[in-house]
Amino acid sequence: MGYCELDIRADVRARLNYLVRTSDKPYAYTYEPPAGTPARRGEINAVDDVVIENARPFASLLSLDAEGFELVRHPTAITDFYDENEVKDVYYPEVAALLKRATDGEKVVIFDHTIRSVPKFKQGVRGMREPVRRVHNDYTAASGRRRVRDHLGADEAEERLKQRFLEVNVWRPINGPLEDTPLAVCDARTIAEKDLIATDLIYPNMVGETYSLSYNPAHRWYFFPKMRREEALLIKCFDSDETSRSRFTAHTAFDDPETPRNALPRESIEVRALVFLPADD
Repeated sequence: MGYCELDIRADVRARLNYLVRTSDKPYAYTYEPPAGTPARRGEINAVDDVVIENARPFASLLSLDAEGFELVRHPTAITDFYDENEVKDVYYPEVAALLKRATDGEKVVIFDHTIRSVPKFKQGVRGMREPVRRVHNDYTAASGRRRVRDHLGADEAEERLKQRFLEVNVWRPINGPLEDTPLAVCDARTIAEKDLIATDLIYPNMVGETYSLSYNPAHRWYFFPKMRREEALLIKCFDSDETSRSRFTAHTAFDDPETPRNALPRESIEVRALVFLPADD
């Protein structure tokens, strides 16, 4: 891809926020909870000095099928990521085409996106969120399948659930090179089932479920320094194939100790999609 020398830097050591497994199921509200109710439940285990490897030197060797993530060059025609209509009319079709190419998918259903902007969040702009500094995966074995029924008609959903499908997040910086609060991704093959902690995500009209993770020194973490606007990171957050070596790919924002003082605040967008693979012959 012709990355410049500035992309080649040493691995970093940083703090990652895991969760302590307890008998009480963790939860987090996505809105202001009822009076007297804590916004979240779960004891954070902040693990210092976690090695996060610079994956740029071997980016071409990484894949959704193996590690559960891959970096791609993906220029976009969009001019304003904060224009919701343009995101849906221009960016969604671009992402759908990208995912079909990357997975040989038969059908792609994009069902939402999230913009994370530190300055706009602090300004109180509606819909803006901060980076998530907690090790997590967006779906569980249960909620991954539920998404199909949420976004397809009943008959089609039941047929699609008989075939293999994925849920893939497409993450990219809105402005680059991104230096503030980069994203770390965990090699899915290093995540054990015992590490996964089902966590309720409470919305005003529903309760979703994600995985938090407990610490495991076997986890191998990676990041791509100085990501640019024309780059996208594909993250496989669910695979319906229970034999897949990369069913769940944990990720988290982290504070890079080498972030320059004058770095632009993080602004990023993530698009979430169902990807249905062709039926086996």
